[in-house]
Amino acid sequence: MNIRKLILEGENASVDFKKTISSCEKIAKTLVAFANNQGGMLLIGVADDGSVKGVKSEEEERFMITKAAHVYCKPAIEPEFEEVYVDHKTVLVAKIPQSDIKPHYALDENQKWWVYFRVKDKSVLASKILVDVLKKGKLESNLLSYTDQDRIFLQHLKEQHRATLKELAKLTRSSYKNAQKTIVNLILMGSITPHISEKEEYFTLSN
Repeated sequence: MNIRKLILEGENASVDFKKTISSCEKIAKTLVAFANNQGGMLLIGVADDGSVKGVKSEEEERFMITKAAHVYCKPAIEPEFEEVYVDHKTVLVAKIPQSDIKPHYALDENQKWWVYFRVKDKSVLASKILVDVLKKGKLESNLLSYTDQDRIFLQHLKEQHRATLKELAKLTRSSYKNAQKTIVNLILMGSITPHISEKEEYFTLSN
C-alpha cells in the first residue's frame, strides 16, 4: 500500500480521511457508504487537508470503528485494520470491502436507520430508487426486453441527455411509483446511470 500516494490523491469515492473518530453514528455513515458502493479505506490520523497527524491511541480508534461497524451498521460490517507509519506517525487504515448483502443501513442520532452511498468524496443519503437497486442487485440485460415505457424513457434521455424522476413520470403520465420501477429496471439492465448528490438525483444514458 502506497499510503503517501493515497494521501496526495485526496479523498474520493474509495478513500476518506479522519483526524480522529469522535462519533460512532458519523463513522457508521461512511462505513455503510463504502460497503454499499465499491468498498473503500478510512485513513485515521489524517486531517481533511491531507496533513498527517497520527493517532494518539490506535486501540481506542480501532474499538470505535469496530463498535460502529457492529452496533451502528445493519447488517454488521467487518473492517480490516492495518497500521502504517508516515513521517514517524501512526496512521490506522480501516479497509471496508464491497458488500454482497446490500443495502447496509447506518443508525443516526435519532435512532433511525438510513442507507448511504459513496459519491466522490461524500457519503450521500440514498434515494428510494438507489435502495431498490441495491436490494435487487444486478440483472443480465440479455434476459430482459424493453417495454414501451422503457423505450420512451431512453429516447427522452437520448434527446435531452439527462432527466429526473419527476420529468420521466410526467413524460409518460405515470405515477412516481411506476416511473421509479421503470428507472430501477433500466439501471439494473445497465441502460441508464443514476447521478446523486446531496441536492439532486438525475439519470443519463449509460456509456
